[in-house]
Amino acid sequence: MSQPKSWQARIGEATDALAQSFVESISYDRRLYKHDIAGSIAHAMMLEQAALLSATERDQIIEGLHGIERDIDAGSFVFDESLEDIHMVIEKALTDRIGEPGRKLHTGRSRNDQVALDLSLWIGENAMEIGKKLRDLCRAFVALAQRSGDIVMPSYTHMQRAQPIRAGAECLAWCTMFWRDGDRCATAFEFTGVHDIPLGSGAIAGSSLPIDSRVTAQLLGYDEPPMSSIEQTASRDQGLEFLFSLAMCCMHLSRWAEQWIIYSTTEFSFIHTADRYTTGSSMMPQKRNPDMLELIRGRCGTVYGDLVSLLTICKGLPIGYNRDLQEDKRVIFRAYDTASACVTMASAIVNATDYVRENIEPTLERGFLDATSLAEYLVTKGIPFRRAHHIVGSLVAYCEKEKKTALAQLQLSEFTHAIREAGMDVSKIGDDIYDALGAKNVVARYLSPGAAGGPPYERRLEEWGERLKV
Repeated sequence: MSQPKSWQARIGEATDALAQSFVESISYDRRLYKHDIAGSIAHAMMLEQAALLSATERDQIIEGLHGIERDIDAGSFVFDESLEDIHMVIEKALTDRIGEPGRKLHTGRSRNDQVALDLSLWIGENAMEIGKKLRDLCRAFVALAQRSGDIVMPSYTHMQRAQPIRAGAECLAWCTMFWRDGDRCATAFEFTGVHDIPLGSGAIAGSSLPIDSRVTAQLLGYDEPPMSSIEQTASRDQGLEFLFSLAMCCMHLSRWAEQWIIYSTTEFSFIHTADRYTTGSSMMPQKRNPDMLELIRGRCGTVYGDLVSLLTICKGLPIGYNRDLQEDKRVIFRAYDTASACVTMASAIVNATDYVRENIEPTLERGFLDATSLAEYLVTKGIPFRRAHHIVGSLVAYCEKEKKTALAQLQLSEFTHAIREAGMDVSKIGDDIYDALGAKNVVARYLSPGAAGGPPYERRLEEWGERLKV
């Protein structure tokens, strides 16, 4: 015979099996057990201080909860799936173990504020966990930058060759993105999570019992009791903030995966990844497919879907708890699992990848990557940038007409002729013009903070190495 539900005294008919299976959440919310137990222990301690439990009852409850946690950790605990959720499973197990004191634990609280607390604690823990994984990914990129040495490669805008960069500078660009993602995940918790605690809000309006949520807040690391019992039981803002942070992280992962999928093509061959992170073809024996990168790119869409799913769940709810909110955990857990797995895989791939100098350097001078550098050289000779831009554009067109593939192939007289044609003074133009030409020369000349070469890049690489202990 199934156990009566905690709310069933008011309902005239027993829930049938179909309805019971439809409303259950124990199949997925059992992963909240540690957070539920931590919240219950804090609640018991508060109840004792409020004289709603004796010290003996408090101790019995706490010891019983610790025993349940140990059994779950050991894999010996049997989850009663006739009960709806993790809260009822733990409460029943506690009552079975210690008797009447277990029935007092729910004094002054509701599953509405209980689950809001559990989810808040879970998000806080896992925001920190994915932050650690993102730091590992940053370390992998910094290590790749370090072992890339002085490799120079093209950068791309509009997927066209733009300016030359140190290969490691692109690694640091990804590192910057993923470092910010880690901060964003932590902020998602801090911004909405550590100020006021949900527990103490009750079902919606609080309690007439003399509970003191300041005690539970202090015990669990929150700053304040609930600011609004209605808002705390009705809100999933923290979950939405966390999902948005995960979606941003996956968007960056997808962009990186796309870039490296391109770099791993025969047409580019800029990078080589260890075979263990590629797959073959069932038909074409020559294939070496970047399936792990493609799956990272593809799974970004599922996390976007989870964010939109929770937004959609929340958009039509009147203020107050509604059962729709039970679905929050499905999407939040799924999004976290997806993002976490993708970050872990990304770290493994980066650690197993190198830039291929011999494939990059032979074509490095294609595309007039030094055009901007030449324009900036002219600026140092007193020529306004817009004039310099026009002059260099005309020189590129001239090179293409004359079948020259690089500006450095021009004679000094050809440079000065173009400058005179634009009505500019050529008296300061000399052989030093060639110091501004050629991809490797250009990369060495960068001076602006955050630049993709030169002293700024070297300083930034050193800073990242020190920050991440690489």
